[in-house]
Amino acid sequence: MLTKFESKSARVKGLSFHPSRPWILASLHNGVIQLWDYRMCTLLDKFDEHDGPVRGICFHGQQPLFVSGGDDYKIKLWNYKQRRCLFTLLGHLDYIRTTVFHHKYPWVLSASDDQTIRIWNWQSRQCICILTGHNHYVMCAQFHPAEDLVVSASLDQTVRVWDISGLRKKNTSPGAGGIDEHLRHPGATDLFGQADAVVRHVLEGHDRGVNWAYFHPTAPLIVSGADDRLVKLWRMNESKAWEVDTCRGHYNNVSCVLFHPRQEYILSNSEDKSIRVWDMAKRTCLHTFRREHDRFWVLAAHPTLNLFAAGHDSGMIIFKLERERPAHAIHGNLIYYVKERFLRRLDLTTSKDTAIMQLRGGSRPPVHSMSYNPSENSVLLTTRASSIESSSYELYFVPNDPDSSTPDSPDCKKSSGMTAIWIARNRFAVLDRNQSLVIKNLKNEVNKKIQVPNCDEIFFAGTGMLLLREPDSLTLFDVQQKRVLAEVKASKIRYVVWSNDMSHVALLAKRSITLCNRKLEILATLQESTHVKSGAWEDSGVFIYTTSNHIKYAIVSGDSGIIRTLDLPIYITKIKNHQVFCLDREAKARVLNIDPTEYRFKLALINRKYDEVLYMVRNAKLVGQSIIAYLQKKGYPEVALHFVKDEKTRFALALECGNIDIALEAAKSLDDKICWEKLGQAALFQGNHQVVEMCYQRTKNFDKLTFLYLITGNFEKLKKMMKISEIRKDSSSHYQNALLLGDVAERVKVLKNCGQPSLAYLTAVTHDLKDEAESLAEHLQEENLSNITPSPNAQLLVPTPPLVQSENNWPLLTVSKSLFEGAALTKNKPIATVDLAADVLDVEPDGDWGADDLDMDEDGSVEKEEVAPGEGWDGDDLELPDLDVPGTTGEDDAYFVAPTRGVSVPQQWTNNSKLAIDHVLAGSFETASRLLQDQIGVVNVGPFKQLFLSAYSRSQLSFSALPNMPSLSAYPLRKDPKLSLPAIGVKISDLSQEKLKHCYDLTTQGKFNEALEKFRLLLLNIPLIVVESKPEIEEAKFLVSKCREYILGLQMELYRKELAKDSIEDQKRNVELAAYFTHCDLERAHLILTLRTAMNLAFKLKNYHSASSFGRRLLDLGPSMEMMKQTKKILQVCEKNPVDEHPMEYDERNPFSVCGKSYKPVYAGKPSVKCPFCGASYSLQFKEVLCGVCTVSEVNKDSMGLRISPLQFRGNPLDFKNINA
Repeated sequence: MLTKFESKSARVKGLSFHPSRPWILASLHNGVIQLWDYRMCTLLDKFDEHDGPVRGICFHGQQPLFVSGGDDYKIKLWNYKQRRCLFTLLGHLDYIRTTVFHHKYPWVLSASDDQTIRIWNWQSRQCICILTGHNHYVMCAQFHPAEDLVVSASLDQTVRVWDISGLRKKNTSPGAGGIDEHLRHPGATDLFGQADAVVRHVLEGHDRGVNWAYFHPTAPLIVSGADDRLVKLWRMNESKAWEVDTCRGHYNNVSCVLFHPRQEYILSNSEDKSIRVWDMAKRTCLHTFRREHDRFWVLAAHPTLNLFAAGHDSGMIIFKLERERPAHAIHGNLIYYVKERFLRRLDLTTSKDTAIMQLRGGSRPPVHSMSYNPSENSVLLTTRASSIESSSYELYFVPNDPDSSTPDSPDCKKSSGMTAIWIARNRFAVLDRNQSLVIKNLKNEVNKKIQVPNCDEIFFAGTGMLLLREPDSLTLFDVQQKRVLAEVKASKIRYVVWSNDMSHVALLAKRSITLCNRKLEILATLQESTHVKSGAWEDSGVFIYTTSNHIKYAIVSGDSGIIRTLDLPIYITKIKNHQVFCLDREAKARVLNIDPTEYRFKLALINRKYDEVLYMVRNAKLVGQSIIAYLQKKGYPEVALHFVKDEKTRFALALECGNIDIALEAAKSLDDKICWEKLGQAALFQGNHQVVEMCYQRTKNFDKLTFLYLITGNFEKLKKMMKISEIRKDSSSHYQNALLLGDVAERVKVLKNCGQPSLAYLTAVTHDLKDEAESLAEHLQEENLSNITPSPNAQLLVPTPPLVQSENNWPLLTVSKSLFEGAALTKNKPIATVDLAADVLDVEPDGDWGADDLDMDEDGSVEKEEVAPGEGWDGDDLELPDLDVPGTTGEDDAYFVAPTRGVSVPQQWTNNSKLAIDHVLAGSFETASRLLQDQIGVVNVGPFKQLFLSAYSRSQLSFSALPNMPSLSAYPLRKDPKLSLPAIGVKISDLSQEKLKHCYDLTTQGKFNEALEKFRLLLLNIPLIVVESKPEIEEAKFLVSKCREYILGLQMELYRKELAKDSIEDQKRNVELAAYFTHCDLERAHLILTLRTAMNLAFKLKNYHSASSFGRRLLDLGPSMEMMKQTKKILQVCEKNPVDEHPMEYDERNPFSVCGKSYKPVYAGKPSVKCPFCGASYSLQFKEVLCGVCTVSEVNKDSMGLRISPLQFRGNPLDFKNINA
């Protein structure tokens, strides 16, 4: 039995597969109906309206409906799309055992303990027929899949077959009474039901009550199971029915039986905790599957797939009886595969599929694996049995000229062995049951034996080579030299796929893929949420693989993605261009078309084949956020610019790659102040002062604009800035501009208008402005004039006139443009140059200003001298003019960037590590916060502030080198100096020993507030440590869980103590909180104290049942003698009246976790969300709120998980060069 899915829940009493989707309904003994996606292993929905166990459940074949029946005597019809019950059918007087839909008519069949079977029309919502005749509980009733028959099983020891053809005729045609009578009484039934349904057969043979009966899908057969532990097979015809045979083997009540939909098998399960598979022809038990503690109650078969489900005491399992993976081998363009006892050959070039050989043996088990030898045209077929001793292989020599119409059945050589693989032209290796490697020749004779003690599987690895699978590793073994060549740590590898040139290998596990080179060095590891099915290498070196529902790709660099989705799993055999050749579960050859553009684009980018990248950029339809994010991540934002249409994204990408022209176009479209400020900063860094001028104009940044005109020597625009400041009535700016221009008269005017006549007079006198001085003197008093004495050495402050006005952008270091910039991406379209200097300022009376007033070409500007490219080299004239010609830059493909500084030690730390503490020690609190957000969902960094500062203070040391010299500084590093990572001050042992013990002591002393604070501080310290081994990682996870349990428990206890205790409801809430505290994972001493508190509170509330439960748990922990005596006294009182006077929201038998916000239980199976850091559980209503336990993370935030060790990162854990990007 191959288990595909398993759930844990209350006892499962009913099961039903959805006919087309990967869903299953499970009805539970606690009244809940669960809807599961068994492919993704997720609970989709829950329906909880029944009162008591739900035993009957069934999906409708076409509509989004299902029907259920329970011990509350109700039949409910549900719509799973609307997630609600549509209506309830009432009529049964006792428990309802089964409910099923008719495959064609709008009928529901129900069987009940009221000894009746009812047929309901779910459209009219009426009972249209009652089948009476059983004289005990009716345990089961089923419609026949094709005929007008119903089979029922009852505890009256009989199985009855009912003919409902009369009911069909009555409900699908008007009948003898005419259409009027039919419409007048549509639900009328005859008193005894003879007209609608009659008993055709009564099958008697069981000695005890019959629990289940089931029709064969095609043959006139019925199978039944009963409390007499027997499975009986019955045959029937029009006139009679008789017992065919009995299957014996169960040693307790048989609870359910059914026929295999496509094979001659019977499946049964029993309260003896086993599922058995019976051969219908031989009446023998083929397989028995047992569970240790769980009785089985129900079975269900998928209508179209090879899937079965079984419900037991603690949940359900979904399983297959055998593998459906078709065995195949590939040689060139030929695929050999086994289908229905024939070896077939598919030619991929001609698509010709022929049967070339018939396999020997009758009803043989499916072939597990195949190995083909093209030199000898022979195959090895391995067959696996449930027991290793029964596994065997067969050696066939394929006929050279096969007849496809009547294939031959050649002789074969058969021997025992787990796996057989060709390793040379005339040698093959066999792994036998004694874990020995046996080398044999073409005559199936043993040549040599090699002991491989821990090997449980072998795989092909080239001529003379094998891969040996051990429990936790894979070994490359040279058979001839008997030595190990390489080894890789990989557990539970199921399949191995080599590339065509044997340079790369893919190791496929159940839910992971490891890509290695020939030396078994790991190149990439990928994790999947569903089962990995198959894979093949493309010629370009990309691995294409399938999961249960996708075709995906993986590149050896670690990049991966989805190519297309699948309805049903397939098994890839070969990849050729854009076609995937594969086999489905029925061994049918199929060809699927895929679009390889995405992974070829990524591969070309990785291999630096930029011509291919440019071609795909221009011609392929590559769109989507994933490609943009990928290009940004890999450092190609200029390529990403080609795909982006959103102006905001284009602006950000253009700034990232330094493309000022595209950023300017985007900024004009957005016209946002923040964008202009960012563009101005980036343009100033590149020295593009023309763009800087436009940005300052758009943001009206007058001070910066003034300084820009000053340093570029543009005095004409500086004069206009002075005029603007005058209109704006900005005296400070006005005076500053006048000072920069050396305009004394304007300065005097500003001082006069500001009410500073003394300063204005002094300025005028000092600079010999007689007219202005006389005019001002008239307004000043004589005593003031006598105090104003100009300095005899005063000089006019005039700025040095510029030698040349800077028209061009400032020259910086010249570097070549990247391949993807400029014309390469814009199809050689010239980059628009913006003559920003042509923009002028237009001053309005109200002080607002625009961008069209400043004129760069006015008479006061200094024109630059332009030199033609060939000037000075005419003919033979070699005399050069004796001129100091300023250097000019031509309009070529070069642009200017500033020189970069070296990388500091803290910067190296942030580049080399993705651990948050390394970024904290480097002083990069922002990136540390981002890492904590990505890893554990931190959204409130405030509580980390003191820890960040404390850690940063120890990241650098200072020491004196020589007397009277300044102190020197250094950075303490970890043990390996090559890593260039900081030393860590706090170790896991410090937290788990000293600090945790101190928290325990405070809890024991009853200092709950202080203990709560210390536990939370300990919890926040955990993400800021570094550990080096897996045991230490587990120890850190244990610390997180301990802190979570104590913080939650202490919070509940403090909250309980603040509650009022006046009303009964308050007292109940007090007891509930104390009860929840006892379910926290506490140390024994603390658990004893919480149980004592809960017991005393429950006893005071007269909830004696709960108090006795707490008391018994307390005694199990071995308290002190005095506490034990007191507890036993309370138990004696409680046992006299073991009931709870006040019902509480507390069920100790149903596992639960406590919500960190509401402090109410979240029972197992109920939807809940968790904190990504501390793991505290919350009800669904608290999704996306701040966690109340750790106080830093957002509940249910998508995150990577706690990262405190380099071992937790894939590949090279220290190769993180772009963390600050």
